[in-house]
Amino acid sequence: MTTRRVRRRTCREKGKGKEVVEEEGRVVEEGRSLRGCVAAEDGDGGREEVGGEGVDWTLLPDDTALQLFARLSYRDRASLGATCRTWRALGSSPCLWSALDLRPHRCDAQVASSLASRCGGLRRLRLRGHEAAAAVASCLRARDLREVVADGCRGLTDATLAVLAARHEALESLQIGPDPLEHVSSDALHHVALCCSRLRRLRLSGLREATADAIGALARHCPHLEDVAFLDCVVVDESALGDIHSLRFLSVAGCLNMKWATASASWAQLPSLVAVDVSRTDVSPNAISRLISHSKTLELICAVNCKSVEEEQAHDPAVFRNSKGKLVLTITSDIFKSIASLFPGKAVKEHGVFNECNWRDKNKVLGHMMSWLEWILSQSLLRIAESNPYGMDEFWLQQGTSMLLSLVKSSQEDVQERAATTIATYVVIDDETANVDAARSEAVMRDGGIPLLLDLARCSRVSAQSEAAKAIANLSVNAKVAKVVADEGGITIFTNLAKSTNRLVAEEAAGGLWNLSVGEEHKASIAAAGGIKALVDLIFRWPAGTDGVLERAAGALANLAADDKCSLEVAKAGGVHALVTLARSCKLEGVLEQAARALANLAAHGDNNNNNAAVGQEAGALEALVQLTCSQNEGVRQEAAGALWNLSFDDRNREAIAAAGGVQALVSLAQECLNASEGLQERAAGALWGLSVSESNSIAIGQEGGVAPLLTMAQSDAEDVHETAAGALWNLAFYSSNALRIVEEGGVPILVHLCSSSGSKMARFMSALALAYMFDRSMSGSLSLPSAASCNPAPALRRLLQA
Repeated sequence: MTTRRVRRRTCREKGKGKEVVEEEGRVVEEGRSLRGCVAAEDGDGGREEVGGEGVDWTLLPDDTALQLFARLSYRDRASLGATCRTWRALGSSPCLWSALDLRPHRCDAQVASSLASRCGGLRRLRLRGHEAAAAVASCLRARDLREVVADGCRGLTDATLAVLAARHEALESLQIGPDPLEHVSSDALHHVALCCSRLRRLRLSGLREATADAIGALARHCPHLEDVAFLDCVVVDESALGDIHSLRFLSVAGCLNMKWATASASWAQLPSLVAVDVSRTDVSPNAISRLISHSKTLELICAVNCKSVEEEQAHDPAVFRNSKGKLVLTITSDIFKSIASLFPGKAVKEHGVFNECNWRDKNKVLGHMMSWLEWILSQSLLRIAESNPYGMDEFWLQQGTSMLLSLVKSSQEDVQERAATTIATYVVIDDETANVDAARSEAVMRDGGIPLLLDLARCSRVSAQSEAAKAIANLSVNAKVAKVVADEGGITIFTNLAKSTNRLVAEEAAGGLWNLSVGEEHKASIAAAGGIKALVDLIFRWPAGTDGVLERAAGALANLAADDKCSLEVAKAGGVHALVTLARSCKLEGVLEQAARALANLAAHGDNNNNNAAVGQEAGALEALVQLTCSQNEGVRQEAAGALWNLSFDDRNREAIAAAGGVQALVSLAQECLNASEGLQERAAGALWGLSVSESNSIAIGQEGGVAPLLTMAQSDAEDVHETAAGALWNLAFYSSNALRIVEEGGVPILVHLCSSSGSKMARFMSALALAYMFDRSMSGSLSLPSAASCNPAPALRRLLQA
C-alpha cells in the first residue's frame, strides 16, 4: 500500500582532489571540519602542514577572512572566532553581526548572553517564540537595534514586551505576528510608546485591545510613526488612530469590532495618510465611500475579502467608479490592472506590477507604498487560505495564484516566505486525507510556480527553504505536478535539503520525498539521487521526540520499499535497523504506523530478495511488531499485522513470531477488530493464515479461540476479508481438533455459502478445500457433520468441480 503526506553544494578543489561541501552555511572538507584547520590559541599559532608545506591560516588578509566568516552559520562563526587571538577580533567585527536571524535556532538566555558581546552593533533581529523574545529582552542588550521581527509569540507577555522596548530604545520597527498576542495588553503598548520614540513602524497581531490611551501615547511620543498595523485585534480604538498625524500606512485587517462611521470620519482627517487596509473586516461600502470623498491624501484602499463590499459590488459594479483617482482593491476587482494604474506614463505589464524594477530608485513614495502593499496582501492571502471561505475558487484561479507567485519574487524576505506558506496552505483540501485541489495546484504549475519555488528552496535562508519545500511537497500530491517537480530537479533538491541540520527543513524535504515516492516512475530517481540514504540518515539523526521528521522519513521509505529494487537499496543503506529501531523505541503513533508499513513492504518481495529474512533476523523486530498489534491506534495495528503476515511466509520467521507471542496477540486482534475497518480485518486474518501453515501454530490458533472470529470475517461482504479468512480456515480445517471447532461454531453453512456464492474464485476454492477436508474426516468417522440438507457440502463441492 502506498501513501503520501500533505511538508549542499559540492565542488572539487583544483589540483588537490579534495571535496568541499557547503551545508547549512558551514563549510567543511571531506573528513575534516573547518575548525580543525585552525590551531587553538595555545597551539602553534594557526600553522598546519598542507601538501608538505607549512601554512599559517591566521596570515590570511582580513577581507578574505571576513568573507570566510560571512559564509558560516552564527554558531560556527563564534566557534571559529574562539580558535585564536587573530580571528577572535575578526569574528567580532560589527559587519558580521549587523543582522541576526535566530528563527532556525533554539535561543535561550544562555545563547543570548553568549551573543551579547558580539551584537553591540546589531541592527536587525528576527526570532521565533516567546521564549526567544524573553531571552533577547533580558540578555542581548543591543543598544543600536533598529528592527525586530518575531513570530510564534503567542505566549508573549506584557512584561517581556516592555523589557524588550526599554532595553532597545533605538527601535524603529517592531513587528510581531501572525500568531495572536493573547497575553499582551495596552499597558505594554504604552511602554513601547514611552521607550521607543524613534519608532516608525509598528505591526502587531491579535492584541486583546488597543485602547485610546495606548494609541494616544504612540501619537504623543512617536512623532515619526508612519506605519501601523493592528491585525486581527479584538478591540481597537478607531478614533484614537486619527490622532497619529504622522501616519501614512494603516492596516486593521481582520478587526471585526470597528465603528466604521467613526473610523472613516477620523481617518479622513489624517494629513499624510496614503493607504488603508481594511481587508477581512465587516467594513461598509459607505465607510469606504466617505474615505474616498473626504481624504485629500489617500491613494489606496485595500478591502480584500470584505463581504459587505463584495455584495455591494455584485449589485452595483460601478459603486466605487467615482473614486477621485483612489484605488479600491477587492476580490471582485482586477487587482493587477488596478495596481498598474499607479505607474502613470510607464508601460507596465499587469502581472509585473510587483517587479521592484518598476519603482526602485525612481519614486520613493511609490516604492514605500508597493512594499507595504506586498506585505499586507501576503498577510491577508495567508489568512484567507487558512480559513478557506466558500466561494474563493474563482479568485484563486483568476488572480490569487498569479499574485502569490509574484509575491514569491518579492525583495522582502518575510513576504517571500509567507507567499510560499500560502501556496502550501491553499492547495490543501483535507490535511488528514492529504487531498489537494487539482485546479489550484495545476494553476501554480501552469503559471511557472514550480521552478520559482524550487529556486527559493535552493536559497541559503533556512526559513525560506522550509516554506518552499512545504509548498512543493503539498503540490506534489498532484501526479501532474509531481512529474514537473521531478523534471525540474526537485528530487535532487529535496534530497539535499533532507541532509540539512535544521529540523524544519529536513522535515519538509522528507515530506516532499514521501509524496514524490508515491509515483512508481519517481522511485528509481529518488534512489539514484541518494534519497534513500538521506532518509535513513534522518532517522538516526533526530531523536524520538521529533515526530514530523521521523514520520515523513519512515513514510517515504515505506513507499520506496514497495519497489523490489528500491527495497534492496533501503536494506543496503541500513533501513531495516533504522525502522526496527523506530518500531521498538518510538512512542509516536504516526511514526510507528509508517515504520510498520515500511517493514511490511520490505518483507513483501518473497523470493526476489532476502529482505524478509533480514527483517526477521534484526534483533527485536518480531517482538516489536507483535507488541504493536496491541496498540490503541488502528492504523498501527493494521500495519503491524500486515508486516507479520508478510514475514510469516519465511519458515524461521513464522516460528519466531509464534515464540514471541504472535499467535495469542493476533487471535486477540482478530477478536477485537470485527467492527473495525476492512483493512485491519484482512491483515489480522492474513497473519493468522500465514502462521497456520505449521501444525503447531494451527492447533494453537484453534486453542486460543481463533476459529470464531475467522468465521465471522468469512461472512464479510468484502472479498478481500472473506477470502483471507477462508485461507486461514482452510489451513485450520486440516487438523481434526480445529475441524471440530469449525463445526461447533457453525462454520459448515458459512463455508458452503462462500463456496457457492463468493465473487472471489480463490475464496470459493479455499472454502471448498476446507469442506473437503472436513467431509473426508466425516466419511472416516472422525468427525460428525450436520445432517441438514442446507448444510450438506456435497452439492456445493460438485458445482465447484463442474465449474
